[in-house]
Amino acid sequence: MPKPIVCLSEQLSQYLEAFRNCFSKRQWKYFVTVLLGLIECEERKTLTGILRVVGEWISLSGLSRFMNKWSWSVSEVAKTWQERFRQRLESEVHAEHERLKAERQKSMGRPKATVVTGYLDFDDSVHVKTKGRSMGGLGKHYSNTEKRVVTGHCLFTGLYVLLGQRCPLPAQLYRQKSVCEQEGVPFQSKIDMAVNAINDFEPVPGTHTHVLVDTWYHCKPVRKAAQKRNWDVSGGLKSNRVMRLIAEDGSREWLKLSKYATRLECDDWQEVVWPSEQGGQEMYAHLVLTWVRKLGPTLLLITCHDLDEPLKSIRYWGSTVLDLDAQALVDVLAVRWEIETFFEYEKDLLGSDHYQVMTAQALVRFWTLIACLMCFLEEQRAAVPDQQLTCGDVRRTIQHQHRLNLLHWLEERFKDGSSIEQICSQLALSDS
Repeated sequence: MPKPIVCLSEQLSQYLEAFRNCFSKRQWKYFVTVLLGLIECEERKTLTGILRVVGEWISLSGLSRFMNKWSWSVSEVAKTWQERFRQRLESEVHAEHERLKAERQKSMGRPKATVVTGYLDFDDSVHVKTKGRSMGGLGKHYSNTEKRVVTGHCLFTGLYVLLGQRCPLPAQLYRQKSVCEQEGVPFQSKIDMAVNAINDFEPVPGTHTHVLVDTWYHCKPVRKAAQKRNWDVSGGLKSNRVMRLIAEDGSREWLKLSKYATRLECDDWQEVVWPSEQGGQEMYAHLVLTWVRKLGPTLLLITCHDLDEPLKSIRYWGSTVLDLDAQALVDVLAVRWEIETFFEYEKDLLGSDHYQVMTAQALVRFWTLIACLMCFLEEQRAAVPDQQLTCGDVRRTIQHQHRLNLLHWLEERFKDGSSIEQICSQLALSDS
């Protein structure tokens, strides 16, 4: 049964109030409708599907105007949830510093400063739209899921991970240069987007930021932008990157990472554990401090799953943190998979690829509202850390609260003497 806005859970209602200044009074109802619909809708999250589960007199044309035409800022919405995240985490960062100080071994001289690290992950996700020929921003993108080039949209975003809690960055639409020329908008490469995101990002005070990227984004401009802010960078490296090898006699050799890997013997590897929710995966790693051409000083990590045939599963990684051991670097790199989980939640849980909007602005707004809701789910998940809830668990809990609130609301209406016809009208069920 459709849920009216009055049945919002207390937690969701309080969260949405933080965004009231981002919208006019008329727009506010549509904003609440979309987020309530994303919570409740179990079918495809199109605008029609969202309206079907919300018991309010809101037209499809009105919701379409809210997404396409009405004046409101996605950047202001994103700033609001990011500021809320920073304020919420400040006390936890302070507590973590105090914990680290208490555990710090006493020694002569000035004690070493405690460090609380936040991880800033960047990646993109392709949303396939084989039948959306008239949609704005549509292009040809390689899909890692499909293992081929597909027609669709490319979402670029970031995820801030601090003390086990996650906060999405603003959603952006990546458009290829030819698409930008057709639509008359400035072109920005994915690297440009990552660099701008690094420059604009405001971390929680009292933390150190570590940027995590995949092979595509691990390049000189990204490193330079991060190092300009005294941040670290770690991530995947392509096998054709060139490294410097210094022999015992001091002679230098430049060779590709793939060629260097072929020289490794069994004794050059050590066992490590790649962290995961399933308890971790055993693998093998080789660590060497080197210089990678066009990147600079790099702690190079090479991993594989089978020492008998290491080249079949080999991966290359690099970090600007030069004093880590192999296991410590693996632990850092594993955090980057948080953004993969985030993309899965957005698609599978909230339908980030279900949209049928026609303009690029409406598309970015749809992604922004999904990210806004994801921030709420993360906030509720973090409120009970001992239960290890997923965002899906939190969503089901909120749905249950909405059902209870609806029953209480119906009980009050019947006590007030409302007829079934009146209640149906209030729930926008007249045409059902």
